Amino acid sequence: MRRSAPTLALRLAVAGITGLTAVTGLTACAAPDTEPPPAPAGLTAQAGSATSVHVMWNAAADRDGVTGYQVFQADRMVRELPAEKTMVDITGLAPQTGYAFTVRAEDAAGNLSEPGPVARVTTPAAKAEDRTAPTSPATTTARATGPRSARVSWTAATDDTGVTAYDVYQGGVRIHTAGPGESATALDNLRPDTVYTFTVRARDGADNSSPDGPAVDVTTPPASGDGPGTAPADFAATAAPGAVTLTWTAPDTGDPATEYELYVNGVPTTVIQFGAGAVPTGRAEHRLTVAEPTGTPWAVKLRARLPDGNWGSFSAERRITLVA
Repeated sequence: MRRSAPTLALRLAVAGITGLTAVTGLTACAAPDTEPPPAPAGLTAQAGSATSVHVMWNAAADRDGVTGYQVFQADRMVRELPAEKTMVDITGLAPQTGYAFTVRAEDAAGNLSEPGPVARVTTPAAKAEDRTAPTSPATTTARATGPRSARVSWTAATDDTGVTAYDVYQGGVRIHTAGPGESATALDNLRPDTVYTFTVRARDGADNSSPDGPAVDVTTPPASGDGPGTAPADFAATAAPGAVTLTWTAPDTGDPATEYELYVNGVPTTVIQFGAGAVPTGRAEHRLTVAEPTGTPWAVKLRARLPDGNWGSFSAERRITLVA
């Protein structure tokens, strides 16, 4: 006996159940993200001049999913920044005026955090036709306070109209601003097993900056379980006519390093290789022949290739000027 085909009503019923199941599944997977990130912590505001304020805050943790920050002056948003930026200069302000700043974090779904604590600051009086820069801080000292933090100290500078701020630089980039009465600051969000070179400049109310004070190196220790340090130590660069001589102490990584990658002005330039019988285990030296014009500035640093094939941490960065 021949079995009859399913009726149209039955086929529609089956199709309807299947379609409903699929729609229900899609709806469950597409639940919107409505959870805002936590408010930024550690907000500070420091007057850099009579018309500018430097605002800083702590970076969000990776788990918070922050994609950017919004900076508010009173209730008005004045800057919008990507997640990797945690400081900004607010310019065009009025002298001898009080300001209040807050920062809100934003995630990929557009959720905004509550504002963090308010940072208040008053700009100093303007000094007409002040073109004289402060003196440099005479001394700079620093020490690591953990794998991801350091403390930098300096001596006071002088200025004909008064110092209004001290700017801390790392590798030529300003990373922190301190007040005129401060002589030290704590730096966070550093990397373990890394050499940092810090300098400090003084600034006055007309935004004149002093030359760099003395450079100071700090090596952060490895984080727990990271093993020994991998950065070349005591790195030095000396310019001579048509040449640059590099010297450093090889890192103790288990096996002697045979390769070092050299960076010039932030760009990988060459790999220095040592052949059998010439691999340095203590103090190393390498001479580069250069053909660039006299007066060309170089910022140089290097890192060793580790026994596992990865590159280690960078040495301190040194700045030199080529000579004929």
